[in-house]
Amino acid sequence: MSDPETIGVYNKRVGEYVAMTEDLQQTAEIAAFTNQVTPAGYILDLGCGPGNTAAFFQQMGFRVDAVDASAEMVRVAKTRFQVAARCAEFSDISTHNMYDGIWANFSLLHAQPNEFPDILAALFKALKPGGVFHIGMKLGEGAARDHLGRYYCYYSQDSLQSLLTAAGFVVIDTQFGEGPGLAGTVDPWILFLSTAEKAEK
Repeated sequence: MSDPETIGVYNKRVGEYVAMTEDLQQTAEIAAFTNQVTPAGYILDLGCGPGNTAAFFQQMGFRVDAVDASAEMVRVAKTRFQVAARCAEFSDISTHNMYDGIWANFSLLHAQPNEFPDILAALFKALKPGGVFHIGMKLGEGAARDHLGRYYCYYSQDSLQSLLTAAGFVVIDTQFGEGPGLAGTVDPWILFLSTAEKAEK
């Protein structure tokens, strides 16, 4: 996420975001993801926010690389949830065969559409063969800012699945729903659970 206005919103509203997410613990989506990840494996929490989910992964025995573009979110992750988070943007992920799982829960919806295919390709490379990728996105078309000033890019189910397939991912589960976010609007969303089926190197 390289949009300064979006990052600024998260820096300024970190307290509200923590209050909105502090009760999140085990969910069906987290269980579906962790059940597929190698036990005690290494998880990249891409866009970790205040770090509550990363902390939960740690409690389950996983090693976690928690990253976020918001310095304030990283600070809260460190101080409140004792997560060794670091500041990084999507384009900073450039490792190969490192992670057993990548959790990108409603973070990549801030990626610019022209950068999105390259980001997905980099995440595929960052996963070990057979690694698991969870992505949550809002459904829709085009790009827009919400009333808080955050930049969003929207995709349909078909377009997002095509992008995942083009990057090399194999989709193994799809979930739909709707709910309110930080801006208070109720939006439809989609979750894909995929694997990185690739030859061992």
